[in-house]
Amino acid sequence: MKLTNCTTEAQFANLERLYMDTFPAAERKPFPLLLEKSREGVVELLAIEGEGGAFLGLAITVLSHGLVLLDYFAICPKLRGQEIGSGTLRLLQERYAGKRLVLEIEDTGEDAPNREGRIRRKAFYLRNGMAVMPFLVDLFGVKMQVLTNGAEVSFEEYHGIYQASFPEYISANITLCI
Repeated sequence: MKLTNCTTEAQFANLERLYMDTFPAAERKPFPLLLEKSREGVVELLAIEGEGGAFLGLAITVLSHGLVLLDYFAICPKLRGQEIGSGTLRLLQERYAGKRLVLEIEDTGEDAPNREGRIRRKAFYLRNGMAVMPFLVDLFGVKMQVLTNGAEVSFEEYHGIYQASFPEYISANITLCI
């Protein structure tokens, strides 16, 4: 298994399809914006590939001031539960060694129809060495927990990733939950 910077039409098509199918509209950034930011070197659009270049999933990261936001991470539905996600997190830790890795998950304290899935996702990240930060964020109206690879990250540092990397209409819609 390996992480590959997307460069071919087939890789971009696979990545976009999984992105659109996996993430709720309220949580997605416009895909053309991600492509633009990738060309600028701010975002990495990574295909998770297996033997012979088979598409296994995606990891979309944002690089900013020694921080790496794992903005989107998904394994193809038919391949879940096969340790691909855990293996990919290890590859991401190696790729970004020396940087603080940050990600968001939907708040597990919220009573929601997908609460069981939220709890499973959190347990997955905790099993794989991530730690929960002591603050919640409102990300476009969705309450999220922030996790890191064990290194402390403040809300200001986390929010700074968005401020440095995306247009104001995105960063202005991310606030600290009080």
